[in-house]
Amino acid sequence: MSRLATHIWIDALIRRVQFGGASAFILQKGDRERGDVLVKVSPLDGRAAFLTKSPMSGDEPEFDWQPVAGGWAAERDVDETISRRRGYDPDLWVVEIEDREGRHFLTEKVNGECGTPGHGGNP
Repeated sequence: MSRLATHIWIDALIRRVQFGGASAFILQKGDRERGDVLVKVSPLDGRAAFLTKSPMSGDEPEFDWQPVAGGWAAERDVDETISRRRGYDPDLWVVEIEDREGRHFLTEKVNGECGTPGHGGNP
């Protein structure tokens, strides 16, 4: 099974975010083809959350986006966690989405539920 190159997936995410009236920034570029992705969501009120891919069980290789335990946290705490992860994973892509509604714009499953391009209140 062929996997979509990470840089193409990132470009599509950024376009969905922009189309939805929010902002997205690449904080770290990783491996163009196979790098893992971490999505930080900030509602611009001092809080943030991040989502990472988590393997799902089943016959087909699928992934689900999972939030950190507890969801929203102080943005500085989220930034520290992301910084640590960046320190040991040079292939990691980090994308920050700034949206006052806290939307993540992921179309894949998030916490076991299917998303839509503007979906996502509380990650």
